[in-house]
Amino acid sequence: MLSLIKIVISIFLVIGTFVILSGTIGVLRFPDVYSRLHAATKSSTLGVSGVLIGSFLYVLTDMGVFSGKLILGILFVLLTAPVGGHMISRAAYRSGVPLSEKTVYNHLEENNKPKDS
Repeated sequence: MLSLIKIVISIFLVIGTFVILSGTIGVLRFPDVYSRLHAATKSSTLGVSGVLIGSFLYVLTDMGVFSGKLILGILFVLLTAPVGGHMISRAAYRSGVPLSEKTVYNHLEENNKPKDS
């Protein structure tokens, strides 16, 4: 049973590390600030959460300690990273940072047009 728990812990750590690595590649490769923010936000949310879940399971099974700090860290990352990424991208859009030429549809432009009365 102990080896199964170690395999699950390893899976969480490897998946979290892979997501962080792929998010880093996305930040380097994507064309504009909005898609880069998307890659950075997804990788920080999912990758860091995976690593923290693996760490929580390790501390719980190996040391027998329930770490509330790791649970709070997971919840904090899950709540704040998407909101922070959204607010940064919204500020970039409002300050006039251009979209990529490959952008097909701009939903915010349609919503921000003045309505004819």
